[in-house]
Amino acid sequence: MTDAPDVSDAESSETSETIEVPIGPYDIDAIPVPMDQIERVDLGSILVAPVPNCELRLQVDERTQEVQAVLLTTDEGALELRAFAAPRDGDLWTEIRPQLAADITARGGQSEEVEGPWGIHIVGQMPVVMPDGTEGVQASRIVGINGPRWMLRATLIGRPAVDGDYAGPWLQGIAASVVRRGAHALPVGEALPLVMPAQPPSA
Repeated sequence: MTDAPDVSDAESSETSETIEVPIGPYDIDAIPVPMDQIERVDLGSILVAPVPNCELRLQVDERTQEVQAVLLTTDEGALELRAFAAPRDGDLWTEIRPQLAADITARGGQSEEVEGPWGIHIVGQMPVVMPDGTEGVQASRIVGINGPRWMLRATLIGRPAVDGDYAGPWLQGIAASVVRRGAHALPVGEALPLVMPAQPPSA
């Protein structure tokens, strides 16, 4: 693990010593102090931390009305979060990376693996048709983080996928998120269920 976003240190006012906090995302049963003080939106399997100036949206299947993914969006990009069931001692991210890269290629795009926060990322370039009808390219960066019996997949889209300075708050949002796996048995790779929040998300 290299270049993890700087969200892990807290200063003690009494001792002036630095308290090291493990970098997230966190399991629901292992949120360290002071990260447990963050007010997150509870969506069932994912508790989403706020990202400044981002709007929280939910991607809903029109046919089943089930929530498929969580999106944090601005005019210049988005962050999609999804959590999946994983083996207790396995590495689901390493297993599925070739499949994700192959899917990008099959849709006419290009991808490469790069080192970043949380290990290997997939950076992709997909051809798209712009709102004005011209052809363009949409950048994406897929990050996979293995947890205890879960994997969080975070996909940065647009500017935060390629602009490191702009991506900083988004990476901190990933690092402060929480996954609730649940005790029930699920097939490896199955998406963990998301639910509507108790109150509608606000911008």
